[in-house]
Amino acid sequence: MRKPLTTILLLLACITTQAQKSSREDKNGWIYIHLEGTPKEIGYQHGSLLATEIDDLLNTLQYYLPHQTGKDWAFYREAVEKMFWKKIDKEYQEELQGIADGLKAKGFNYDAIDLVVLNANIELAQYYVPWLADKAHPGSADNKAPGNCSGFIATGSYTADGLIAIGHNNWTDYILGERWNVIADIVPAKGNHIIMDCMPGLIHSGDDFVVTSAGILITETTITGFKGFDEHGIPEFVRARKAAQYANSIDDFVRIMTKGNNGGYANDWLVGDTKTNEIARLELGLKNFKVWRTKDGIYTGSNFPSDPNLIAEETTFKTSDSTNSPNSRKRRWESLTNNYKGKIDAETGKTIEGDTYNELTNAKEASRCVIAGRVDTDPKGCPEWSWPPFYPGGTVQGKVTTAALAKDLKFWAHMGNPNGEDFLAAPFFQLHPEFQWQAKYLHDMKSNPWTLFEAKK
Repeated sequence: MRKPLTTILLLLACITTQAQKSSREDKNGWIYIHLEGTPKEIGYQHGSLLATEIDDLLNTLQYYLPHQTGKDWAFYREAVEKMFWKKIDKEYQEELQGIADGLKAKGFNYDAIDLVVLNANIELAQYYVPWLADKAHPGSADNKAPGNCSGFIATGSYTADGLIAIGHNNWTDYILGERWNVIADIVPAKGNHIIMDCMPGLIHSGDDFVVTSAGILITETTITGFKGFDEHGIPEFVRARKAAQYANSIDDFVRIMTKGNNGGYANDWLVGDTKTNEIARLELGLKNFKVWRTKDGIYTGSNFPSDPNLIAEETTFKTSDSTNSPNSRKRRWESLTNNYKGKIDAETGKTIEGDTYNELTNAKEASRCVIAGRVDTDPKGCPEWSWPPFYPGGTVQGKVTTAALAKDLKFWAHMGNPNGEDFLAAPFFQLHPEFQWQAKYLHDMKSNPWTLFEAKK
């Protein structure tokens, strides 16, 4: 049956309106997207604007996850249908379905479940799968919780203007990190205006760096060696997005992140409220969480846990090992804190997030033991990530902002390692053919200039 002309015109008007609300700009290695409207509209805009990139990422994950975990895409789809879908708020179900609709409009046949796997890939592959293995054979599971990223948040006498400054760099497998190149500017029908970095298809940041219209600044670094998962809890990616969209204070953030906590993607969250000039560190495990707060201080993260109870009960982290990457970087953070106290702003933040000095060797180097680390050049390997020597992984991008920038929803972003070094795939594979299996999806990752992004008002 043919649709009446009026129906066709209404559909065309709807599509045109959505397109007018959204936009895309490619700049210095980043893809900036502006999304606005209802959850379905935001999702549709996201899916259609980034259709090619989402398809590329989903193909990459479908190839890569079995190498990581021995589990195929069908396994992950079944897991999220059974365990996650009903625990996702209706508005985020609609947004995920909207992304699938936008993809289909561009000729790509994915559904909302595929997009849940994409959004939950870290907590599934690195928390749920090891938990399942340990449940079946106690003590047998490899600990896959990542030790990725270096970040800080500072305020009071530690910053140049006495107001909050925050920075973060993302460490991950290069095959995924080269695709962590989206700046998402989201104006939802309800809640806060958000600007964040993410991968294509994510409804949350994922690594995480978020600035909101409520004056809340958010980042995190993972807890290395964490073990634990609750299949009955709310997915971490849902709680993270909800906290970004609806938290109007540090208390709100803590409440949203801890309610229904499933232990997936256990992090030290660094959070600031520009309205009060207060910063906080939320160390969130599964059984344990602890909050530190101050209006004059600095909290840093390089994947080291701090709460003795959490360390003893929920991690295999070796606090006494001064040579592991988190502790090496923790020592560097202590030096940087002393060196830059009273000077931290956007420019010094960029310098800090690109720092390559190793306190153990007293030299600048490309290794796992520096703030802007590289593993692809490091012969030592990284047991805390289960990364072997010379694995193609390390720092893939960085972000920095200040309270002054954040009031206008602005932040600086650097695609590629902020230490200024490039990763070139062809010579790498010649030197390390053992990783040739990644060549289909792993490409060059150039270090681009720092670029200022601003949300559209």
